[in-house]
Amino acid sequence: MKKILFTGGGSAGHVVPNVALIEQLLSEGGADICYMGTDGIEKQIVSAWKLPYYTIECPKLVRGGGFAAFKRNLKIPAQFIRAVREAKKGLRTFRPDAIFSKGGYVALPVVIAAKRLKIPCFAHESDFSAGLANRLSARYCKCVFTSFPETAKKIKRGVYSGAPMKRSLLAASRAEARINAGIGFDETVVLVFGGGSGSAAINEAVRKHLKTLTEKYVLLHVCGKGNAVESNIKNYRQFEFVADMGGAYACADLVVSRAGAGTVFELMALKKPALLVPLEGQTRGDQAENAEYFRQKGLCRVLKQSELDRLPDEIEKTLDDDKLKARLAGSDYRSGNDLILRELKRALQ
Repeated sequence: MKKILFTGGGSAGHVVPNVALIEQLLSEGGADICYMGTDGIEKQIVSAWKLPYYTIECPKLVRGGGFAAFKRNLKIPAQFIRAVREAKKGLRTFRPDAIFSKGGYVALPVVIAAKRLKIPCFAHESDFSAGLANRLSARYCKCVFTSFPETAKKIKRGVYSGAPMKRSLLAASRAEARINAGIGFDETVVLVFGGGSGSAAINEAVRKHLKTLTEKYVLLHVCGKGNAVESNIKNYRQFEFVADMGGAYACADLVVSRAGAGTVFELMALKKPALLVPLEGQTRGDQAENAEYFRQKGLCRVLKQSELDRLPDEIEKTLDDDKLKARLAGSDYRSGNDLILRELKRALQ
């Protein structure tokens, strides 16, 4: 049986799409799966599937931060050489027939090690503008799949596929999800979440306007691990983590979220009205680009993090935007799983 090694991490956005592909491969059979990454979030997420896992240490470029960051970045070349060496050792242990990289700083040393060992590599880029790891990896890969069609034209060996998505997200029933949650069919439900670790800015804004919001809506608030607060307010349901995001999406009439590419494409595929709050600060601006892309197409509304005090008004405007809902209903964004896995399997024949 052929063996595929997955890599990618540093954030949930670099891991969850891998998990979507892994789940489908495991359900269909025909391939052994293993994973290589750091001891960080990717290991936590992948551990649920009890896959063979090889841990390596990888350097991460620090953006901004002044002289302290500059000093840390000076150590990257030596650390990177060690990471490639560790990755080669792991690849010799697992002996995979192909590599699939989801990007992030974790992935680059694995892809370079695989190239030196003559193991074919594939990658996927979720964002509108390719991340540094995938831009550098592209020269070593047979192809780089992309979520955005425009991105495929701008990256070496780019192939437009769409975004990997869990089948369970797309198959959830609204009626069943509301019955399971004890939510009436006539109630307006707003789902709020801020990414894998939650968002302090979004959490603060929600709680600041909790009374106003819960007078109109049932609020499902995924606040992130360790971020829950005591509350007995009616219509406010607070979760540190939700395992069944398909059910949460199915319950919702509107989603307020960050603008990570994985989340945005899930919302588009599910045709969910969304108010996106792109991450600001020490970031390359990928979330702002993702959000603006779909805002220009009239498929979402965008609220700057610095303007979160307008959250209640913007939620109401989004819920009342019938033109946005009509454009969503006529849009066609689908999972990229089948194309990606077809090409991956073809390379293994």
